[in-house]
Amino acid sequence: MNDRPEVGRASLDEILSRYPSEEPYLIQVLQDVQHAFNYLPKVAIQAVSSALSVPLAKVFSVATFYKSFSLKPQGRCLVHVCMGTACHIRGAGQLMEEMDRHLDLDPDGTTEDVAYTVKTVNCVGACALAPVVIVDGKYHGKAQPTKVPKVLGLDKGGRHAN
Repeated sequence: MNDRPEVGRASLDEILSRYPSEEPYLIQVLQDVQHAFNYLPKVAIQAVSSALSVPLAKVFSVATFYKSFSLKPQGRCLVHVCMGTACHIRGAGQLMEEMDRHLDLDPDGTTEDVAYTVKTVNCVGACALAPVVIVDGKYHGKAQPTKVPKVLGLDKGGRHAN
């Protein structure tokens, strides 16, 4: 179907075909769509609603309730900066300022080239390692502003090295 986005070999139709057409699979289907597309495209939400016979309003409700889902495109590299008390006291604000300087974005923003999305989180439960930055699921404890380019995988020119 031409109106449905494609991601490599994993099309929306292929994702939907993995599950029975029943409402109890809604969150699992949305998780797979989020993983494949890095966000929940409008056309995907509509297709999930139709395929699972779940009202569109309910699909949007679930998609907006859980913070792990995004209705906006996310960067290929997802960065979480802990802003919990221990991290805040130990310099998380300075880490955010340095990320903003290197990536030219606001907190909870995505770079124009969709390479990075930086989000703040309340607490990651790693207070002994404060401040903590999580890059694509990898924890970087005792993070320092001077190490931001390395943590983000930037080369000396400020471009993503990978």
